[in-house]
Order: sequence, then C-alpha cells, then structure tokens
Amino acid sequence: MRAILHVDLDAFFPAVEVREHPELKGKPLIVGADPKGGKGRGVVSSASYEARKYGIRSAMPISRAWKLCPKGIYLRPHFDLYIKASNSIMNILKIHADKFEQGGIDEAYLDVSSQVEDFDQAVQLARNLMQEVLDKENLTCSIGVAPSKMLAKIGSDYRKPYGLTAVKEEDVKEFLFPLKIRKMPGVGPKTEGRLKELKIETIGDLACASPQMLTRLFGVWGARLHEFANGFDHSEVIEEYETKSVGRDTTFERDVDDAELMQRILDGLAEEVHEDVIANGFKFKTITVKVRYQHFDTHTRAKSLSFPTNDLAILKNSALRLISPLLRGNRKVRLIGIRVSNLILSNQQSDTR
Repeated sequence: MRAILHVDLDAFFPAVEVREHPELKGKPLIVGADPKGGKGRGVVSSASYEARKYGIRSAMPISRAWKLCPKGIYLRPHFDLYIKASNSIMNILKIHADKFEQGGIDEAYLDVSSQVEDFDQAVQLARNLMQEVLDKENLTCSIGVAPSKMLAKIGSDYRKPYGLTAVKEEDVKEFLFPLKIRKMPGVGPKTEGRLKELKIETIGDLACASPQMLTRLFGVWGARLHEFANGFDHSEVIEEYETKSVGRDTTFERDVDDAELMQRILDGLAEEVHEDVIANGFKFKTITVKVRYQHFDTHTRAKSLSFPTNDLAILKNSALRLISPLLRGNRKVRLIGIRVSNLILSNQQSDTR
C-alpha cells in the first residue's frame, strides 16, 4: 500500500501576516506589488480567502486586483517571515515521513507508507499533522491523502481551508471523474479552453477521450493527462529539495500586445524576485526572461553575468534588454516571466555588488 500526503499551507503569505498582526484577521488581504491607487505594476503574490471572494487570485495584475477590491489591505511581501515559518513547518512534517519532498515554500509531499498499517492510519496521521502545525505555528494547512502524488495534490485543494480529503484506491474514479478539468494539475486556462472546445468539461470526460487525439493536440503531455485522468500516477516522492532558481511569471487575463504595459509588469515581477533573493540571502549570475505568445509557443532569452549580484537595477535593466526583442512585431502575448539562477549564498563570496 502506498500512502502519500500532500500538505498545502492555506493562503500562506496572508496567513503569516495575520499571525503577526491579528487585527488583520477576517479582512481582505492582498500580498504583492504596491497597487499605487490602481496604477501599480506587478502582480498579486497571494490573497486571503476573504480577498478571493472578490475574484482576486495569485499572479493577477495588481491593478486589476485594485479594481476588484479597492478597500482591501495591500501589503508588500515579507519573505523573511514566510521562509522562517515555512522552515519550521517543514521540520515538523519531515519527522513523520519515510520520504519528504518540498514542492515550494508552502507545500510538501510525504510518503508515509511504512509509518502506517492501513489507509485509516494514514488519515489519522494527517489529522494529527494538521493539529500539530496549528498548535506549534498557529497556521493552518490542508492535506490530501491518497495512493499517488497527483491524487494527494488534488485532495489537498478539495476542502480548503483546513480541510482533509482522503481518496482510497477503490474510490479513485468516483472521486476524480466528476471534477472539472481545471482541477487536474497542469491544466491551466489555455489547456482548459482547448479541451472545452472538444466538449471535455470534466476529468471523467478527459479519461474517456482518445489518448491518440490528446497526444496529437498536446504532445507527450496529452498522454500524461490521459493517465492522470484515469488515476494513474506512479511518480515517487523525491527527497531532495534545493532552491536552484527563483522566478515569477504572470498570465494575462486577455492576450496583450502593449509592450509598455508588459515592460511595467516585468519590472514588478523583477522586484518580487529580488525580494525573494534578498530574503534567502542569495546572489545570482543568470537572468532569464520568458514570453508565451497567444498560440502557446514559448520563447526564452538568458544572460549570464561575469559576477554574482543581488542588485535590483542590474536585474531590471538586464531583463528589459532581454525581453525587448521578444515584444516586437505586434504579436499578442499570453504570459511573461523572469527567473534568476546560478544562485550562491551571499556569504560564500566577497563580491558586494
């Protein structure tokens, strides 16, 4: 028996802010770029559940969030607080796992197969973990318990916040098939739109679709989607987690061809990446920008510096020079992003730039 847990911290950035400032509890809280009265650039990093009722979501342009909720409370990210809380919680989780895979600052997979005698014990272990995180860190998490990573991830999102969803082997199709296709990991708005054009609305519809047709449309990912929809996922929990890069991207609600707007958004994304880099004590040598056009073709351009740095001006200027050629020709753009890599800890070398 495989027993996999996916632990997802609930609205993590806003939750940490509320923990530090209890007077914010129950209010629509948006963590991200400065909205500047609706004229700000950059994006939403995370939003409290109260803010999500207004339609605000992660990666949304901050100017759009302001229009939806001008009376919300807007905060710049405090990555030092988030990383400290995340490290404490991950240490709690690791103790209970045979294998532990951190998927990011706010999520992790645990393989607990040898820690439990049956599925019911795995569910009880998940309950205990939820309570331990709440007791020790005053933060909530949601957990999916399942025989695979894919199912556990879907489960952790099923009853948020502070929810527990368990999917037994014999109940996989009963659980999966009624769900909307957007619930499938890796299915974003573009893929969802293309599937809906084929009358594929639910995961059950996807499971019954021709795998050859899906492969023709989406390549190898189409075959993988078909396997996922039928509940097949044998991927292992991988124990190592190392920050190899730091990045941000945003998907526009509508394809855009306004180069000036995209450059402003890129500037905001660069500021968020920079804050994350500083909070983690990193410097970087490689800067990469990404542009995805309306027909889903994606292009990247990268530059490696001659020295490691954490200078914001260098990051912004380099990103602008890299992305400018990709924005020519009036092609409509679906997504832009920026990433830094070749990271080193600041105290590993003496360069102070």
